[in-house]
Amino acid sequence: MTRAVETLPKAHLHLHFTGSMRPSTLLDLADRHGTRLPATLSSQAMITLSPDERGWFRFQRLYDAARACVRTADDMRRIVLEAAADDAAEGSRWLELQVDPTSYAVHVGGLTPALEIVLDAAREATALTGTSVAVVVAASRTRHPLDARTLARLAARYAGQGPGTVVGFGLSNDERRGDTAEFAGAFDIARAAGLACVPHSGELLGPAHVEATLAALRPDRLGHGVRSGEDPAVLERVVQAGVALEVCPTSNVSLGVYPELERVPLRQLVSAGATVALGADDPLLFGPRLAAQYRSAREDHGFDDAGLAGLAKASISASRAPADLKRRWHAEVDDWLTGKGEDVAQRTTDHLTV
Repeated sequence: MTRAVETLPKAHLHLHFTGSMRPSTLLDLADRHGTRLPATLSSQAMITLSPDERGWFRFQRLYDAARACVRTADDMRRIVLEAAADDAAEGSRWLELQVDPTSYAVHVGGLTPALEIVLDAAREATALTGTSVAVVVAASRTRHPLDARTLARLAARYAGQGPGTVVGFGLSNDERRGDTAEFAGAFDIARAAGLACVPHSGELLGPAHVEATLAALRPDRLGHGVRSGEDPAVLERVVQAGVALEVCPTSNVSLGVYPELERVPLRQLVSAGATVALGADDPLLFGPRLAAQYRSAREDHGFDDAGLAGLAKASISASRAPADLKRRWHAEVDDWLTGKGEDVAQRTTDHLTV
């Protein structure tokens, strides 16, 4: 019997705040705030881009248009609650939602209120959905490294180990922008506060960028990191350092990094011993959510149920969830593999209406 990937307990470690939005929510917010959306967004069609700067510019323009529809604290809370509900319906036990509060501060009175709104919503979402929601604060490579330090200090103030706390610090946007080493100070601040260091690297740029990120930022995980497989020596460094990879297959294809899902080197990374946590990245633009990434592992890469269970356990292990929860969820993965856990999982998600 082939088991449903939606009932497989898992952690979701790579999901961006705006990019997590339901397409229907985007249309509703755009209408409410009188914002005109580009045709691509209003048609809710999955995008396909070229992997060059022109492609990224188009992606960023669409992302900025969606972000411009988020104007109030209620808008922000809605996004968090719906992201958690969607994750819960797909078996996610733990969600680390990544947000740059800079983008929303102007609407809600500053960086601190923006982050507190998201954290409060994360606690509410945890109680309502059963999926524990924590936050990763992310700086942008397109801004000055001193801005990243400001965000790292803010993240450190709210650092914690459970739902509704900040558990990580990231660095996002186009890998071709900025000097990675100049952001080391921000990551030092985050690391001293006990936060996971989770910069993006190794998607738009190849293994040389992964190597530079390992040296300069000393990450715990890499957002994507998928192209480390292009250099066996770099991949070996990733494995030996225990750096987990947040691999997002459908976004890799949408951004033109790989021509099709079968070409994403998922099997190669796992076979080399890398810890791989599958993620959805920005499903608002790229379409499929978390369960689809596991479905692709099965259909496009030949992972059997035991292999999918291994990926799920890896995502849980790489998360910043408390140790007791990790043990419980690992046991639930074992139950899923033996068929014991599916009925319970289905009953758990049947009531979700957020």
